Amino acid sequence: MAKNWWRLSLVFLILGLMPGMSHQAALADLDYYTAGVVEFRQSILSLSAWSDALEGYVEIINSENASATDIIVFPESTLNSAGSTTFVPNPEDQINPCLSDPNFTVYEEFLVTLSCAARNASKYIVINLTEKQKCEDVPEDTRPCASNGLNVFNTNVVFDREGVVVSRYRKVHLYGEAKNNTYLPELSTFETDFGVTFGHFICFDILFYTPAHQLIEEQGITDFVYPAMWFSQLPFLTAVQTQQGWAYANDVNLLASGASRPSVGSSGSGIYHGRSGTLTSVMIQDSGERAIYVAQVPKYTRSRALQKRVRRSTPEINSRQVASSTSFYMKRDYLENYESELIQFDEGTTGAINRTICYGSFCCNFDIAWRSLGTAVENGSYYSYRLGTYDGWRNEQQVDANYIRNCGLFTCSGDSIDDCGKLLPIEGELQQSRVTFTRLEIGVTYPESREFLLFPDTVLDNLLPLEPNQFEWSQQKPTEDSYVHEVRFALKESQELSNVLTFAIYGNYYDNVCTFGVGSEEEQLACGYKSGSTRLTTLGGWLIMPLVILVTAWTRAQ
Repeated sequence: MAKNWWRLSLVFLILGLMPGMSHQAALADLDYYTAGVVEFRQSILSLSAWSDALEGYVEIINSENASATDIIVFPESTLNSAGSTTFVPNPEDQINPCLSDPNFTVYEEFLVTLSCAARNASKYIVINLTEKQKCEDVPEDTRPCASNGLNVFNTNVVFDREGVVVSRYRKVHLYGEAKNNTYLPELSTFETDFGVTFGHFICFDILFYTPAHQLIEEQGITDFVYPAMWFSQLPFLTAVQTQQGWAYANDVNLLASGASRPSVGSSGSGIYHGRSGTLTSVMIQDSGERAIYVAQVPKYTRSRALQKRVRRSTPEINSRQVASSTSFYMKRDYLENYESELIQFDEGTTGAINRTICYGSFCCNFDIAWRSLGTAVENGSYYSYRLGTYDGWRNEQQVDANYIRNCGLFTCSGDSIDDCGKLLPIEGELQQSRVTFTRLEIGVTYPESREFLLFPDTVLDNLLPLEPNQFEWSQQKPTEDSYVHEVRFALKESQELSNVLTFAIYGNYYDNVCTFGVGSEEEQLACGYKSGSTRLTTLGGWLIMPLVILVTAWTRAQ
């Protein structure tokens, strides 16, 4: 009798578990998951501001727009501040703050409440917060500790559908923040019941090899959550422009959630499916917003080579707002460091130029044609255009530096290089285009490096980029054993552009270590380059692509 009762109990237990098990199996079998990214306007952060943000977070999680989502990502630094830090459970301990600390004795109220919100909504929730940790908990870290005995981190926290903390990541590359780095950089991932493993990183991390690019190359991660409070910079690093370019170059899914305060240059959220482009994105102007953007995200198969591209039309934009310096505060790059040339437009005519512009031995070839759009409007305001090349360190002060090799066409509010990287001060009909570009093509030969990333880098006057179906991109080695990459980036022949702010190739060389042609012959050999492959032997190779394009342009003209 006892044996039969035990068997009967086991049957009932299995039957009770089956609905949940079958639901998880069904999610894993789908070829997509549903994700939401939140564009969130934060209150001025203070000791009590987290309560307003918490209310906004919970409202979004429980909203009808979020109902279909499997995972929701919130942005960086919009929840709490250094005045309201919280401890965060170690994911290895599988702690559920909602169940283990209902009276907020260990963790702060907002952490417990969001654990409960994830549990109640049955969703994976990714938040970013200001975390505290006792220095004594990391005995291997011998660096000086603050007088209160605490480290303070910029941290991502992931709750699963039950509210359990299943992952934590602490930001490596701080952007002028009075916070700590971890003793060693963290590589954080988490698995989901819908069959996708995510990596995560935060804001400024996207410009560096560790952890973002490293997770792809060393662990094969194809999906990422990315909270940010990005401060957009023209012409090469506005938020959505950078997000889409990074996802495209790496051919990964990126769920990017941005803080929304355009008056200080922060906005930009989106969901991107690798080489297929944008699934949804937004760059808010004027006052910012609190909203969730949802998309069905195709899953990558185990065999990346067999992954079918999702053919998508250009995302529909319901209301197209042209950006101005009054609607969005924009930082600018150090363009004075670039070798550049102003394009001269003759009013009322068509025109074309073919230029090779070099910064030292690094050369970019530009093949460009345009058509005039007629006479100037009285009191109108117009962008001028420059071509620019740069090979060197980004020299933004008091932050981690990365080495770049850039080629680009970009706008200026006047004829001087000092006027470049700025939005026009007026908007509406008075902001006019002088020309429409009928051909845009950049060709360059880039050196191999141990760690580097090249990506198409564009932004239009509504602060959103071109989509992959609007351009052509190729990156290939001339021969299998060569140490250079020939890159061609061009506007598709069917396209014309009159509203482009930037059309560029962004070459991110991170720390520039083991770059072909850089350093002594001994250093080149130590990096694995064959004897004789030094800087002097690369100069001729770097001119191959410009010469090819010159021949192509000459052929067109015949």
